[in-house]
Amino acid sequence: MKLSQFKFKLPEERIALHPTKFRDESRLMVLHRRTGAIEHKMFKDILNYFNEKDVFVFNDTKVFPARLYGNKEKTGARIEVFLLRELSAELHLWDVLVDPARKIRIGNKLYFGEDDAMVAEVIDNTTSRGRTLRFLYDGTHDEFKQALYALGETPLPHSIINRPVEPDDAERFQSIFARHEGAVTAPTANLHFSRELMKRMEIKGIDFAFITLHAGLGNFRDIDVEDLTKHKTDSEQMKVDETAVGIINHAKDIDAQVCAVGTTAMRAIESTVSTDGHLKPYDGWTNKFIFPPYDFTVANAMVSNFHMPLSTLLMVVAAFGGYEQVMHAYDVAIKEEYRFGTYGDAMLITDK
Repeated sequence: MKLSQFKFKLPEERIALHPTKFRDESRLMVLHRRTGAIEHKMFKDILNYFNEKDVFVFNDTKVFPARLYGNKEKTGARIEVFLLRELSAELHLWDVLVDPARKIRIGNKLYFGEDDAMVAEVIDNTTSRGRTLRFLYDGTHDEFKQALYALGETPLPHSIINRPVEPDDAERFQSIFARHEGAVTAPTANLHFSRELMKRMEIKGIDFAFITLHAGLGNFRDIDVEDLTKHKTDSEQMKVDETAVGIINHAKDIDAQVCAVGTTAMRAIESTVSTDGHLKPYDGWTNKFIFPPYDFTVANAMVSNFHMPLSTLLMVVAAFGGYEQVMHAYDVAIKEEYRFGTYGDAMLITDK
């Protein structure tokens, strides 16, 4: 497959700038993988496509306030700093992106907050935009993290960053079951699940398996090669524990549905599947890049948002739902005025 095959014209007004009032009341397109048939529903109707003993695989990563704004020493130039990952808790070292990168060099100091409450020193250039910062802070690690995060804001993606961050973004850019901190962007398909919907699923006998994949900015980086086999994705930290493995493998053994909620959950379970088609526990990193054609071995259903043109997220969905069918479904979504992006509507791809 070529990058250009995932290009389509997305009107700007189709990108959702705000979430729906209630999580489970976004629209839901249902794509039947075997026939190509399409249905238009509300997200809460997803319950009707699953039965007792079916399993939903959720990503329970938690987004932290990764976007900070500081000022460069002497010049006072405003610098955006995007926290990617902590490199050393003891030394307060962080891998970050800075913008504009051309203004920041090794040895520069950056000041954050009122009265320069936090100071950081640039100690390494890792990429053209990336830097390693050492935050100068006296106190415990917990106190440092609390002070650092107090300076940050919800890291909304650039597709909606043109509007101001609003008070409810901190809650709505997070799933209700987010537990393990480490993501710099939300696994968007998880955002549609409300407490009421999950309780109804539980009453119906549907099982939940929770895995962790800390979604990074690699999900939104531009691909700069036409030949997708030459694209390299950023590594992301993930964990699939024995409890999740047991739930998912049991569902496969009894021929129940296994529904991956989002592209991150799909990539996580495909990163740790064994040759016999079962999952095994894993705690480490993955740079799994899925694009058509691809043989999936675990999930037989998938929930996803409607993604941007040329994105790796769209490629995962197209690999699962079939390239022609998914691209047709996206055409339908645009005509039917579905909402795209992080706060947009959802698609269920199912064999049922």
